[in-house]
Amino acid sequence: MLYTKQTEISRATFGRIPLYLSYLRTLDDETATISATTLAGKVGLGEVQVRKDLGAISGAGRPKVGYAVRELIKALEARLGSSGNTNVVVVGAGRLGRALLDYGGFKAYGLNLSAAFDIAVEQAQESACGKPILPMRDLEAYCTRHDIRIAILTVPADCAQTVCDRLLSNGVKAFWCFAPCTLSVPPEVTVKYENMALSLAYLNINTIANEGDLL
Repeated sequence: MLYTKQTEISRATFGRIPLYLSYLRTLDDETATISATTLAGKVGLGEVQVRKDLGAISGAGRPKVGYAVRELIKALEARLGSSGNTNVVVVGAGRLGRALLDYGGFKAYGLNLSAAFDIAVEQAQESACGKPILPMRDLEAYCTRHDIRIAILTVPADCAQTVCDRLLSNGVKAFWCFAPCTLSVPPEVTVKYENMALSLAYLNINTIANEGDLL
C-alpha cells in the first residue's frame, strides 16, 4: 500500500504533482497499476525524475508492478490538499482581483477561489465566470461560514493592513499579498508577497545585461 510521506518536498516536485494527477485521473478503473516509466512517458518527463518525485511523496512502487493507481492518486492529492477544495477569498475586485478570481489554474492545486470582496460593491455581483463579488460588510460572515484560511489581497497599500487585520480576526492564516507594503502579522501566519513591478524590472535589468554581453 502507498502512503503519503511527511518529509518536505521541493517546490519543483510540488509543482509537478498536478501534471501527474492530470494524467492519472484520465485512466479508467481497469488500469490498476502504472509504472514510473509509463507515467514518465505520458507526462513528458524523465523516468529518474518521476521516480524521485513519487518516492518523496508516496514511497517506492512495487518491483515489476509499479504503483497502484488509486492509491497513488490519493497520495498525490493528500500532498496538494486537493482531495477536497480549499476555499480562498480575494479582497479587492479590480481588474487584477477579478482576473485571479476567474483563473481556472488554481483548481489543479486544490484551491477554489470562491468569492471576491470590494469596498466599491454595494450589492452582490457576479464575475465573468459567475463567481460572487460581495460587499466588504459580508467579509467576516463569509469567512466564518466557508472556513476561509487563505486570502489574496489586491487592495491599495494604505488599506491592506486594515483588511489583513479583519481577516486575521476571522481565522485566516495565510496571505498572498499584491499590495506594495509589508503586513504586520503573527509569527504563525504566512505571507507571500507579489511585487509585479519589481519582477518586471528584474527581467528588464537581465535583458539589458544580456544585450550588453552581445556587444
